[in-house]
Amino acid sequence: MKHIAVIPARSGSKGLENKNIKLLNGKPLMAYTIEAATNSGVFDKIIVSTDSEEYAAIAQKYGAEIPYLRSMNLSKDTTSSWDVVNDILKFYKQKGQNYDTVCLLQPTSPLRDAEDIKGAYAMLETKKAKTIISVCETQHSPLWTNTLPENLSLESFISQDLIDKNRQSLPKYYQLNGAIYIIETSQISDNHNLYSEYSYAYIMSHTKSIDIDNLLDFLLVELIVEKTDFSKD
Repeated sequence: MKHIAVIPARSGSKGLENKNIKLLNGKPLMAYTIEAATNSGVFDKIIVSTDSEEYAAIAQKYGAEIPYLRSMNLSKDTTSSWDVVNDILKFYKQKGQNYDTVCLLQPTSPLRDAEDIKGAYAMLETKKAKTIISVCETQHSPLWTNTLPENLSLESFISQDLIDKNRQSLPKYYQLNGAIYIIETSQISDNHNLYSEYSYAYIMSHTKSIDIDNLLDFLLVELIVEKTDFSKD
């Protein structure tokens, strides 16, 4: 089987300026994902999709391919990652290059590593899955959350049978962490369903699941990388 990795790295981040190339312990953020994909040994091709020549040069330095710069139409705030993935797959299909799976790897998940990618692909094979998506356990149970009325009353905020329960006695809940999405390319269409009976969850730790959206997230990951020497080759 042939596998392609797509790393979307649009310029012009609003939450954190130039987030995808911001130096994390001396290395551009996107480099961590490129290196994880390379070190996994899974992929026949590793692509960075970007609209920036500067980003493209950095991605190439760390071993990714940039077949073309993304069009303005695919560089909007409203553009989905799957629009980008579809565009890449169509580009290579026109060249007679087809892939059995595509793996979407967000550069904002720098602590996801090669072992996670290999583990997710191993699950794809053992489960005979069509889709593998990474998740992590929620830190706080959604059973302890609710909406609030305008007067901020807590009446009936939590179900009566949960009031005296501790966290350990509650069922585990999981959330998408955005780190790994693997899908068989035959399943991709304009209305493809990632969450079918052939979809399975690859569970990751909280630490590896940190998704950088703002400066606080970045500083937390920076501290983790520095303290664990995560960036060591």
